[in-house]
Formats: sequence, structure tokens, C-alpha cells
Amino acid sequence: MAKICTAKEAVESISEGMSVMIGGFLNVGTPEGLVEALVEKGVSRLTVISNDTGFVGKGIGKLQDHKQLAKVYTSYVGGHPAYSQCMESGEVEVILVPQGTLAEQIRAAGAGLGGFLTPTGVGTVAAQGKREITIYDRTYLLELPLSADVAFIKAYQADTSGNLVYRRCARNFNPIMATAAKIVIAEVEEIVPVGTIDPDQVMTPGIFVDFLVRGDIEHGRDR
Repeated sequence: MAKICTAKEAVESISEGMSVMIGGFLNVGTPEGLVEALVEKGVSRLTVISNDTGFVGKGIGKLQDHKQLAKVYTSYVGGHPAYSQCMESGEVEVILVPQGTLAEQIRAAGAGLGGFLTPTGVGTVAAQGKREITIYDRTYLLELPLSADVAFIKAYQADTSGNLVYRRCARNFNPIMATAAKIVIAEVEEIVPVGTIDPDQVMTPGIFVDFLVRGDIEHGRDR
């Protein structure tokens, strides 16, 4: 059964140098309360794995605003102008990954796979340093799984066992990230008793979830 706690309590175990997956797509489905708690904690030198880097003053972008990042795996940095400067100066190591490849790397980690083959990126800078394998005259890149110490995910509803339901496009990267981290913290809008959610509607089984945080209560708004 997942532990119900505050965002501050949920991030207590996160320390300098740890890796954190953060769900969301251009801040849709991003657990903003958990990100804010991490900003307030002030922990630095983090490795973040996310679809994008958010915006100035919002979501994942706040971690860059407060200089808490050492490395980022992402598919898009255009929403936050500081990243181009960070890439040039080396202040933050930014590893740009094609979006589908990033999603599959996370999924592969959750499924316990040793990697996968994809033609995406062959002949481009994305292939640098990677093993190429030819099968039936077609060249593929060997991409390795990508996991994290902690995953921050956002869901609409949870029961007290941690079973999760997502709402519309906020689902995005959240379900796969919930399978690919040692500790999973879910920020949810509603927590209901076990048995309330139809089993056919469960999108992430509670076995993957360690902590539940009621985001709407903590931040005084219904999201």
C-alpha cells in the first residue's frame, strides 16, 4: 500500500546527485507540487529525465532557474532559453534524445530489457558513440534502457493502494516512468478507497507506487 504524505515528506530522501524522472509534456501532466517541493529542498547536482525542460518559472523549468541540475536527458529544450546557453558553456550536460527513443528507453528499463534497436538517428549526431547493428541490410542503433532513482508522476485519481487513473493527454510519459524508477511518487488530485476504481480503468497498478501526494489540497487549487 502506498504511503500518503505531503510533497515535502515525499522528497525528503532525495539527495544531491540523484536521478529523477519527471512526467509531463510541455507542462501538461507535470507534477508541479513535487517539483516545487524539490526546489524548496534546494538539493542540487540532479540528473533529470523528462520529455522536455519546461518553461521559465514553471514546472521542470524551475529546477534550471534555481541551478539544481547537472545533467538532463530530454527531447526538447526550446521552452526554456537558458538551456542553449548551458549546453554551450557546459554548465549543464544536456543529452538530446529523439522523443520516441526516449520513451522506449524508459519503457525498456521498466520491462527489464537490455536495450532495443531503432533506425531513428542513424547517420546523425544522435548516433555518435552508439553501437550500430545491421539486420537484413538495414542499420539500427542499439539504445540502452534508462532508469532513475526516483520518478515524479502526475495522475488524476488514486486509491489508497496506489492504483492510478490519468486524465486525457496528461497520461503521456507518466505510466512508463512509473515502472522505471526505484521510488515512485505520484501527485494526484483525488484519493479514494480501494474498490472505488473499476479495475479495467487502472492505468498504473499500485505495486509500482510508493508515495501518494494530494496536490490539490497542498496548493489550494483544483487542478
